Amino acid sequence: MADKNSIIALAVDMAKGKVNTEFASASFDEQMATLREALVVANGGSTKLDYKSMRGNTELFAIIETILELTDVQGFEENDFFNQFVDYRNLALGDENDFYIEDNTLFSVNVTAEGVGSTIRQRINQGTNQKVPTVLYTIEAYEDVNRLLSGRINIVQFVEKMRKSFDNKRMTAIYNAMATGLTGLPAVFKQSGSFTEATLQDLIAHVEASTGERAIIIGTKKALGKITSAIVSEDAKERYNQLGFYGVFNGTAMMSIMQSHVAGSFTFAIDDTLLWVVTAGSRPIKFVTEGQAIFEQGTVQKNADRTIDMFAGERWGVAAVFNAYIGQYDLT
Repeated sequence: MADKNSIIALAVDMAKGKVNTEFASASFDEQMATLREALVVANGGSTKLDYKSMRGNTELFAIIETILELTDVQGFEENDFFNQFVDYRNLALGDENDFYIEDNTLFSVNVTAEGVGSTIRQRINQGTNQKVPTVLYTIEAYEDVNRLLSGRINIVQFVEKMRKSFDNKRMTAIYNAMATGLTGLPAVFKQSGSFTEATLQDLIAHVEASTGERAIIIGTKKALGKITSAIVSEDAKERYNQLGFYGVFNGTAMMSIMQSHVAGSFTFAIDDTLLWVVTAGSRPIKFVTEGQAIFEQGTVQKNADRTIDMFAGERWGVAAVFNAYIGQYDLT
C-alpha cells in the first residue's frame, strides 16, 4: 500500500487526467481501487467504522473528499453524451468560468456593378462571453451511517453511494438543460407526433443545412428504438438485435443516452419520447465545478437518537447555450 503522500499525488493526477508515474501501469479503475484501499488503511485497516475511528480522523475525511471530487473524471469519462456535447470547466484546477460563444451568422453577399468602388460595409459580428452561475449541492446522511457503524455496509460502499448520488444529480441536470434549452426553437426544428421517416429526414436536413455539418441523432435506447424504416437490411436487423435500435437512419448515425432515475425515486430522468438531431462539432451544454468537495462529520451528541450525521457537498452549475440550430422530435 502506498503512503499518504503518494495517495494524494495519485488523486490529484487522476483529477487532472494525468498519468501518475508511480501507478503508470494501472488502469483508472485500478487506481480508484487504490484510493478505496487507502480509506480502509486510514480507518485502521477496517472497513467498519466506530465512533472512535470517526472522531477527528482528518486523514480519513480528506481521502473521502478526494474520491468525491473524482466524480468529475470517473462519472463522465465514459459517457458518450458528455464527451460530445458538454463543455466542462473545473475552477479548482485553474480553469476560468468564461465561455466564448462564437457568432455563426453569415455575411450578406451583394451584387456589385463592374467599376463600382463602394460597397455595403458589414461589421464582423463578435461572439459573446458567458459565465455559468454555480450552486452548492449537498447530501446529509444518517441512516446509512447507522448501517455502516453496525457493519452492515462498509466505508467503501458508503462513499461510493455518495459519489454515485452526486454523479446522478449532475447527469440529470445536464440532460434537463439540453431539453429545456430547446424550448425556443423555430417550428421547422421542433416536431412532434407519431414517427414518420419523412419528418425525421426533413429535421436532419434542416439541421445540416443551417450548420453546414453532418448531423447525428441522440436519445435514450427506447426513444431510438422507435425509429423505423420501410427498408431494413440484414445488417441493420443485426445491429437492432445488438443495440436495441438500428444504429444508423438513412445514413445518419444514432447515439444512445443511458437512462437514469430521478434521485430518491424510480421515475426516469430522461424523456423516452424525445429525439434530438445535433451536430457533433458543437458543445452547447456548459458545465462548471467550483472549489473542492466538502465532507464533514457531525457529533454523536447532536442527535437525540445517538446517530452520527455525515455531510457532503460540491458546488457546480450547468447552462445550455446554443449558437447553432438543433432539432427535436417528440414522439408522442
